[in-house]
Amino acid sequence: MTDRLREYRRKRDAERTPEPVPERTPRRRNRPDGQARFVIQQHHARALHWDLRLERDGVLVSWAVPRGLPREPGRNHLAVHTEDHPIEYLDFSGDIPAGEYGGGRMTIHDRGTYRCEKWRDDEVIVVLDGERTTGRYALFATGKGDRDWMVRRTDPAPPGWTSMPDTLDPMRPTAAARLPADRAAWGYELRWDGVRAVAYVSGGRLRLVAADGARDVTGTYPWLRGMAEALAPTEAVLDGVLVDIDAAGRVRPPRPRSGGRADPTGQYLVFDLLWLDGVASLSVPYAGRRELLDGLALGGPHWQTTPWFPGAGDETLATARAQGLPGVVAKRLDAAYEPGRRSPHWRSVDAG
Repeated sequence: MTDRLREYRRKRDAERTPEPVPERTPRRRNRPDGQARFVIQQHHARALHWDLRLERDGVLVSWAVPRGLPREPGRNHLAVHTEDHPIEYLDFSGDIPAGEYGGGRMTIHDRGTYRCEKWRDDEVIVVLDGERTTGRYALFATGKGDRDWMVRRTDPAPPGWTSMPDTLDPMRPTAAARLPADRAAWGYELRWDGVRAVAYVSGGRLRLVAADGARDVTGTYPWLRGMAEALAPTEAVLDGVLVDIDAAGRVRPPRPRSGGRADPTGQYLVFDLLWLDGVASLSVPYAGRRELLDGLALGGPHWQTTPWFPGAGDETLATARAQGLPGVVAKRLDAAYEPGRRSPHWRSVDAG
């Protein structure tokens, strides 16, 4: 009988890795009820990816999917066919030591059962029924090599799903001489002097678009790419401003270094959430969007959610003056997000 795990064992040393490394060839067995198990693992290796593993003939047939399984039809994602894994991998999570094959942190993203509709050497069609992942998926070889496959969702997207927008022009404030008279109806944020940019986060990858001319500036600020990995598997569209914060805590516009690298003191200050996991939030009132944004608990070496202060206009303006900031932005608590518009529902007030 062919040893399905020969390649798996060849790449691993049981004394160096916490992964299961069985000594014997697995027995060919499929569940009599026609249901088989699957697991999806989030793997922070050299590059973040997700591993899809399907129980079949006593092993887990495996694909590495760099951007994760597509959650809407019409999108093909790369799926690299890797070696079969032991059944014990259904429950594996842990840290594979650096220097070992697949070194990095592995966690279980989802698991459940699947129904197989087709299984050929060059095409597999399954219906997944997991805790977080459901749907009909087709995996198919591209013909370029044994490892080169793609994966596509073939049934409708989940109810209520909307596609991530390709681009969204940011909403802008109008200038105002003073704070609104009805202070309690507004939320207040400190105003930062920097580069306004919208961040598109999907599959652990970042696309960063500057507000002035919709320029793709992802490569200009490489220090921000870690935010997308930290958010994974969450997908979101964020609005914020790129700044530098020096050792004295002074905030200034970012200064790109030679070669397109930005100052490592850079920060992306996030103040709005425009789309989250298939649901557009543009029509959600500002107060609700801020609650959703706060729920993401964004915080990392180069990114953070900015504070907001409902009803506290005078106090926020005083803080801006004390910190030497340009001013504040007042935002109506009940206002929707108006892409591309300079709206009276957002008002910019100078600190003076």
